[in-house]
Amino acid sequence: MRKFKVGIIGCGNISSIYFTNIQHFHMLDITACADLDMNRARERAEQYGVPKACGVDELLADPDIDIVLNLTIPQAHAEIHLRALEAGKHTYGEKPLALDLEGGKRILSLAKKKGLSVGCAPDTFLGGSIQTCRKLIDDKWIGEPIGATAFMMSEGPESWHPNPGFLYEKGAGPMFDMGPYYLTTLIHLLGPIRRVAGSTRITFPERMITNDYNYGDTLQVQTPTHSAGILDFHNGAVCTMITSFDVLGSKLPHIEIYGTHGTLIVPDPNDFGGPILVKRHDWPDFKEIPMVYGFTGNHRGIGLMDMAHGIANGQLHRANGDLAYHVLEVMHGFELSSNAEQYYNVGSSCAQPESLPMDGYRFSTRTKIS
Repeated sequence: MRKFKVGIIGCGNISSIYFTNIQHFHMLDITACADLDMNRARERAEQYGVPKACGVDELLADPDIDIVLNLTIPQAHAEIHLRALEAGKHTYGEKPLALDLEGGKRILSLAKKKGLSVGCAPDTFLGGSIQTCRKLIDDKWIGEPIGATAFMMSEGPESWHPNPGFLYEKGAGPMFDMGPYYLTTLIHLLGPIRRVAGSTRITFPERMITNDYNYGDTLQVQTPTHSAGILDFHNGAVCTMITSFDVLGSKLPHIEIYGTHGTLIVPDPNDFGGPILVKRHDWPDFKEIPMVYGFTGNHRGIGLMDMAHGIANGQLHRANGDLAYHVLEVMHGFELSSNAEQYYNVGSSCAQPESLPMDGYRFSTRTKIS
């Protein structure tokens, strides 16, 4: 099986789990890492035994690198994806695919023109819990899905995040920070989304940092911090969704799927594992369902491995660019609908990602995918 050489751009906090996990995938080999801060790139290279730490330009010009792993800040996602594609390299990155729809379109168009692959996090939907949920739905444990709820409720990151400012800039907020986990999971379970009815607001135009790092500093809020709406899926299911940084406490579930013969409670889509509960029409109460797939820990990077396998075998990988763009458009749809005071009809679509084969993944040097 072909081995792909990976160059990582962006050596911040999220990079450590990718450096760690990629070492276990037999098709991937990290050969270089780059960051605007060369000291940070050198530290990562030394820490994880990467042969070369370099600048971004040098990494993109390296003819030996097959795939660029884009772990930059959201504001740089589109630029790095486009530069990697122009350099003739496949590209996979953290969410979101881009900040705006135009940037996302340019990425997909260039990839198609160049015959290259684009992938994008989150890949948590490939974890054991969400894959088990998909099997339960496909096997009709709850009948035909008719509706869903999805709630991401928190009081905001300024109390704990060391650098929360970017999360209140355009292209961030609760929808763009956490929405990709929820929407990607919903699309994997129910298929693509047809239209959005949204209502959004900025509750506090200015927020004070209360963590130990920058206590007392103030942040100017540039993006909605509470988004609520309805998603209509092509399969007819209707979902209520809220993402918020304005809620001081909540006991609402992460995701529930309602079917003609039962209800499925889905674990936190930001994790790879978690308890799965089902109540069927002929059961008196909910029962916990055991996971029948692997990848139940923090296995970020399996989406990249799946992309490498897809490239090698001429198959569409699961965390692909079309899915990421569809998620991006739906996220924008909440605010566009709110501003226009009408439904936003989603122009994009995507294939519902295929389930993983139950015996097709092993988190080891002998990883196989089919």
